[in-house]
Amino acid sequence: MAKTTIYHNPRCSTSRRTLAILKERGVDLDVVRYLEDPPSAAELDSLCRKLGIEPVRLMRTKEKRFAELGLSVKDDRPRKEWLTLMAENPILIERPVVVRRGKAAIGRPPESVLEIL
Repeated sequence: MAKTTIYHNPRCSTSRRTLAILKERGVDLDVVRYLEDPPSAAELDSLCRKLGIEPVRLMRTKEKRFAELGLSVKDDRPRKEWLTLMAENPILIERPVVVRRGKAAIGRPPESVLEIL
């Protein structure tokens, strides 16, 4: 059975519901608490590629930290800069993200991760 990784924030109800859905289905899980163990810029780049999105689309733009950093979705920043911002400020990473067999899905809504199982 393929190991599945969930980038999880236990304080987020959507992340908790997604984790519960995966556990109910008996999915072999590796739970990464990304606020405590942030992914590197390279790992985030890999996630974005698996999701088929640009890094700014993986950011929580309504998060207070986004505004504190003076960021805007309209900013013309290099890909690497967006990735570094998320690696240095993991609170900005959208959650949860589930990865399995080279595919990824954002659990919003939680049931959307079922398409990669």
